[in-house]
Amino acid sequence: MEDKRILYVSSEVVPYLAENEVSLQSYEFPKMINELGGQIRIFMPRYGNINERRHQLHEVIRLSGMNLVVNDMDMPLIIKVASIPKERIQVYFIDNDEYFKRKATFTDEEGILYPDNDERAIFFAKGVVETVKKLNWVPDVIHVHGWMASLLPVYLKQYYKNEGIFADTKIVTSIYNSGFEGTIDLELKNKMQFDNIDATILQVVESPTYENMMKLTIDHSDAIIMGSDNLTATLTKYIESSGKPFLPFEPKETVKEVYTNFLRTKVI
Repeated sequence: MEDKRILYVSSEVVPYLAENEVSLQSYEFPKMINELGGQIRIFMPRYGNINERRHQLHEVIRLSGMNLVVNDMDMPLIIKVASIPKERIQVYFIDNDEYFKRKATFTDEEGILYPDNDERAIFFAKGVVETVKKLNWVPDVIHVHGWMASLLPVYLKQYYKNEGIFADTKIVTSIYNSGFEGTIDLELKNKMQFDNIDATILQVVESPTYENMMKLTIDHSDAIIMGSDNLTATLTKYIESSGKPFLPFEPKETVKEVYTNFLRTKVI
């Protein structure tokens, strides 16, 4: 993987948030490629429960300052950056006071999903792409983790389809069982249509459940990784019938060799 550029885009990453299946793999995969000489960057949201002082986040003024339009509203984009200790991996944080200042990730203290999670996901997807464009750092592969990051593939393949710099970039998505109950805002489809994303593409998220959002992501990915050992039968069947290259779940002890071989032979 020498000199290959791989961008990891995740809902959650250790050590900035608690350990779970998504946050651990969002750290382990970049670490593997970094050790093999690949060029790595990670993007995640800057949730309000991330301790900026402890993790030494600082704003990157040259990248901040633009406004992103979400459902006809101008939302300021703030970019912060930190480095994972000892790993020499830069992590970029997509921030906006309206969407990410609250002191939690996806739900309030009663465990109820935030009503604007759909807009947060749209803002995050656009924020990642716009920042990568400003960095002028074109990835060979974008590896997506977690549902808050799951709109990136459809935005890259639809909203940004005329951006020539991403013409050769491949999207790999890890699919997990770590989702949410119920649906996010039922207006998700209409808000994405505001960005001129075709309604027929968005039929799958007419009811924006976790599984339906993953189906939309699978539809717009070039390859899939099964990130959970016990992935639901519905998602497993959808992946297997998608026609996309996919990597079945692999335990931590053997995943490094299998993952890098998958990227070499099926993706890059």
